[in-house]
Amino acid sequence: MRVLFVEDDPAVAQMYKLKLELDGYSVTVAPDGETGLRMARESRPDIVFLDIRLPKMDGFAVLENLRSDGVTKNIPVIILSNYGEKELVDRGLKLGALDYLIKSETTPAKLSKGVEGWRSETTETRGR
Repeated sequence: MRVLFVEDDPAVAQMYKLKLELDGYSVTVAPDGETGLRMARESRPDIVFLDIRLPKMDGFAVLENLRSDGVTKNIPVIILSNYGEKELVDRGLKLGALDYLIKSETTPAKLSKGVEGWRSETTETRGR
């Protein structure tokens, strides 16, 4: 399974990437929103983990672009952010994120365990 991780903090990206790869996932990291959007369109990953505060294009803009593009509209997107204010969570979910996770509450192991569930949830939704 191919995972795209859009995260501008290299240490955070590496921490999650390492665990996901140890669990058998193929992980690509994009350091900013524009690169993340381009990589999602080109490689069509099975799931995207998306930060909100990103250089060049914030996560909400990336999510809006993913959802409005026929090629990427069905890719499951999980927001993974330091910011957990209700307005941000609501906005992310309204824009089409499957889930909104707070980094301080989400260990790499917890994130890796959730991948299959998010994928099957999306597959079930698409099948209806």
